[in-house]
Amino acid sequence: MSLKPQPDSLVPADTLQVAKAAFAKGNPYVTLHDELGPIFEDGDFTELFSKVGQSAIPPWRLALVTIMQFRENLSDRQAAEAVRSRIDWKYLLRLELTDTGFNYSVLSEFRGRLLAGNVEHLLLDKLLERCRELGLVKAGGQQRTDSTRVLGAIRSLNRLEVVGETLRAALNDLA
Repeated sequence: MSLKPQPDSLVPADTLQVAKAAFAKGNPYVTLHDELGPIFEDGDFTELFSKVGQSAIPPWRLALVTIMQFRENLSDRQAAEAVRSRIDWKYLLRLELTDTGFNYSVLSEFRGRLLAGNVEHLLLDKLLERCRELGLVKAGGQQRTDSTRVLGAIRSLNRLEVVGETLRAALNDLA
């Protein structure tokens, strides 16, 4: 996969209108987008992708999905389904309401690239940096970020899901 950086995008008008109506009393992901703005940029991930080949899903989106996936304790399959079906996720990811998302295997591949490139720390470091810029975290305070814990927890969830799918397939074969 190759990375072809794209200009910053805005939340599509229809997604904005529906999200604001649906979450008039607030939503964590809508607030995250509105208060923090862009956290990641394609340029943060250029060293992880080739310059030629099929275009990759914007890595800034996959980074946000990974953080939301950890927050909600979701497997890759469940996170990909949330991208397809949830208005708040589409809002934060700046996707059209009609966007069909991506195959769940892309998330595992993305995490593999983060680890192989030794840039897994980027996930939480960039988020913390943005919070500091906005004065949400004390500049002099010390914050711990451990992205490997985030990636490990997601990997464990996916392994559990694979075991469940294997058991289901075995029971179906026996039936």
